[in-house]
Amino acid sequence: MSVEERVIRRRPKNRRAQIAATSAAAFGSLGYHGVSMEDIATRVGISSAALYRHYPSKYALFREELLRLGAITADAATLPPEALDLPPAQRLSQIIDRLIGETIANRSTVALARWEGRYLDATDKQGLDEQFAYAITTLRRLIGEVRPELDGHDRAVRAVTLLSVISSIGDHHAALPAKTLTALLHSACAAVIATELPPAGTDPGPPRAVEIPLSFKHELLLKKAVELFHERGYPNVSVEDIAAAADLSAASAVYRYYRSKGDLLAAAFRRAADRVSGAIGPAVASSPTPAEALTKLVDLYVAGSFAERELTFVYYAEFGHVSAEERTMLRNVQRLIVAEWVRLLVAVRPELSEGEARILVQAAFGLVVDLGRVFDDSDAESPSRQICPQQRVIRLMETVLFGYPPAAAMGETGVKGA
Repeated sequence: MSVEERVIRRRPKNRRAQIAATSAAAFGSLGYHGVSMEDIATRVGISSAALYRHYPSKYALFREELLRLGAITADAATLPPEALDLPPAQRLSQIIDRLIGETIANRSTVALARWEGRYLDATDKQGLDEQFAYAITTLRRLIGEVRPELDGHDRAVRAVTLLSVISSIGDHHAALPAKTLTALLHSACAAVIATELPPAGTDPGPPRAVEIPLSFKHELLLKKAVELFHERGYPNVSVEDIAAAADLSAASAVYRYYRSKGDLLAAAFRRAADRVSGAIGPAVASSPTPAEALTKLVDLYVAGSFAERELTFVYYAEFGHVSAEERTMLRNVQRLIVAEWVRLLVAVRPELSEGEARILVQAAFGLVVDLGRVFDDSDAESPSRQICPQQRVIRLMETVLFGYPPAAAMGETGVKGA
């Protein structure tokens, strides 16, 4: 081959960016622990040795991508100098749009930060938390300027809800054109800012916990496993840990009830899916209108989440650790659940397309998890439970679904006034 005929292969100038984007998508879909450097190299189309020339370890990739998202989020919450003299409502609107835009552009990394960020080491985790806290603090301050009558707790709950609604698109693959998606999320955020939340004193309290008789060891094992998965993360829990938590003498005793740690996780997920799907038929059958059926489902969803807070979080955070067969089954159930909620929501708000309704349903589901995560309500006497009790979560979920005020979408049905 002559010099003229020789093909010179050059490395792409954006190779690091390509690797980062590919790894974020892989981590987002399979979890940090479910992806190897070899997997990433294969996806990028390079050798493992070439990948290690760019990044010394999987953790380095993971860390860089999450902290990049944190920096982008903090930057999106910082307006340019020329916007600082705008009225508060316009400044808040601009920041919401900036956050939406960056979230759409970094959708796979958003999912990674939401559910896998806890696997950062302590220093990196603190840095990421500070970047997101800056965005929430900025939103909280501007909400206070727009609605000065709100107290600090009300502003904080709304700020967390705004970021949850925006980042919820990382939890699923439902797609809309960017302009339509931006308008939809912005409208939902505006409704959250405008809505009136019930006072904390109106909260009925969580459903009474049910004591599990020790004779029902399979139930006790399931409960203890979920608690450990929530506390440590699924990869960091062993069957021996679960046996000890359930007061069993050895790990072998677990296998009399469940074949593996993965079987425990799958059983917990099936229970969560059955709880949500099983509520749909009775709610629809007992309701004269779609609006009433949907409000019943909201009540039941929030009550179930408060009763099983750890399971609700683990379902989102550890989904990638169940077997491929279980994931397929669970995703089919998820699709059926979302489809029924979407059908009811479109009946209540016919101006929404099915795609738009699907985005709002997913956002409503996600905010329940996020509010529980930020305002830890595991202790019924904790101050956090008073900041964001059950009735407030219900109202915020209704607001995202129905718009503001919730009663306007349901007014003629006689269901729940604002």
